Amino acid sequence: MFGCYKDVMKMFILVVGPLQLVSYPSIQMIGIRSGLPLPTLSEMLPQLFVYFLIEDYTNYWVHRFFHSKWGYENIHRVHHEYTAPIGYAAPYAHWAEVLLLGIPTFMGPAIAPGHMITFWLWIALRQIEAIETHSGYDFPWSPTKYIPFYGGAEYHDYHHYVGGQSQSNFASVFTYCDYIYGTDKGYRFQKKLLEQIKESSKKSNRHNGGIKSD
Repeated sequence: MFGCYKDVMKMFILVVGPLQLVSYPSIQMIGIRSGLPLPTLSEMLPQLFVYFLIEDYTNYWVHRFFHSKWGYENIHRVHHEYTAPIGYAAPYAHWAEVLLLGIPTFMGPAIAPGHMITFWLWIALRQIEAIETHSGYDFPWSPTKYIPFYGGAEYHDYHHYVGGQSQSNFASVFTYCDYIYGTDKGYRFQKKLLEQIKESSKKSNRHNGGIKSD
């Protein structure tokens, strides 16, 4: 965990930091405003929804490329060093992956520019989602349970569990792309199999308990 923390901090300082320094001219160029009036909720919410959809769809295809032979061996294998990821493993990746995945993240605000506050909120929400997805915790009371097609930690854990050979669960946030393009079949098969094993175990326990009581 300490090694992960150290490498992530190094990435933020050497790669993300310089990007932030040159980001302001880019933000001005695409038309993101930073002055008054501040954005209203009715403006921010539709923009955030569009940002998530654009990033999710684009990220899906970039992620699939990373699981090609060349993409995995040269770039994505670093991120998959964690077969059971932790929160800090979300940004733990090759510097080229950090740069390439920045394109889907920036694409939404570039297509539908809004206010700087909306942009900051989008970046924060996307990072929180990535950390939650890699955390390894799938809390039953999480508000994300009520978001349609939301993947979450359990969904992404399967992707890391399979590792480099994984051709399943490429989704970053929502699962609709995996469903449409058939790249969630391994996960659904495993989930169905585990449910059958659990059900069989329950029946066996009930049967054994009945024998003992007799």
